[in-house]
Amino acid sequence: MYIVLFVLDDPDRLDDVLDAWEAIGVSGATIIESTGINRLKRAALVGSGVMAGINRLMSSDIENHYTLFVIVPDIEMASACLEAVEGVVGNLDQPNSGVLAAWPLTLAKGVPPVPKAR
Repeated sequence: MYIVLFVLDDPDRLDDVLDAWEAIGVSGATIIESTGINRLKRAALVGSGVMAGINRLMSSDIENHYTLFVIVPDIEMASACLEAVEGVVGNLDQPNSGVLAAWPLTLAKGVPPVPKAR
């Protein structure tokens, strides 16, 4: 099993990414509203402490993004997730598109069986 983490820069593309993942057989994802240090710095929140900045983040006008987590059965499905994401947002090597990483899990419990990519 692998975990895939994807930071989606453009929150307006969330539904498109989820649809693309569903189309390849991803059956669920955890989605967290998040931001990065550069956005915090631009909003001048870091100087008051990280926790104060994070607490104010939720009630501020800082542009957020989404961080998605999904567990997939193998590296092939993790690669299919990458391909699906780039089909929506474009090449992740371009600025302001997002970041995707995947790594093997040594332990996972409570994860329903996930069909392999076709």
